[in-house]
Amino acid sequence: MIKNIVFDMGNVLTEYDSARVCSRIISSEALKKKIDQTVFISPEWVLLDMGVISEEAALKRMLSRLDTEEEKHLAATCFEQWHLYNMNPKPGMGELVRELKDKGFGLYVCSNASLRLLECCGKVIPEARLFDGMLFSAEVKCMKPQKEMYGHLFTRFNIRPEESFFIDDWDLNIEGAEACGMKGYCFADGDVEKLRQVLNRF
Repeated sequence: MIKNIVFDMGNVLTEYDSARVCSRIISSEALKKKIDQTVFISPEWVLLDMGVISEEAALKRMLSRLDTEEEKHLAATCFEQWHLYNMNPKPGMGELVRELKDKGFGLYVCSNASLRLLECCGKVIPEARLFDGMLFSAEVKCMKPQKEMYGHLFTRFNIRPEESFFIDDWDLNIEGAEACGMKGYCFADGDVEKLRQVLNRF
């Protein structure tokens, strides 16, 4: 019997676009692409999600790959403000969260995300107040699909994998969850109504 619904955050509960902040701040298309790749599509971004590097150290390494002071200034500004623009609540997800809560499910978040999200997740996750717990990878220094990440989820919130159902937009993360005993659904198509139909089976 499924008692708990576990959500990924980016591209599930929220829409995520790494280039959105660059589009807000930078007019040149070439510079937008360069800054996006330097900051958000970078080894340091993964290390931030893993919680093994500070923001200061990550930014220093990112800036070292840029050529001009203008590029470095724009990159630093985008890095500082990314959480204000890159994520928005996914339309329709707030209603689904409320429906699940009204049915008595426990609601949880399990996301690969940096420590900054601890401070701002309440503003971007729809109906964040209804969730019973949230776990971000940087807190525990491991990431989905590593089995340790799911282990932390089960232990921290005292939930059983066989009683939980996981929603993520990456097949690999679903496979990792299932290897730990938690079945799931890949939400890669972003179709909230189709997801609702899947959850209505429980």
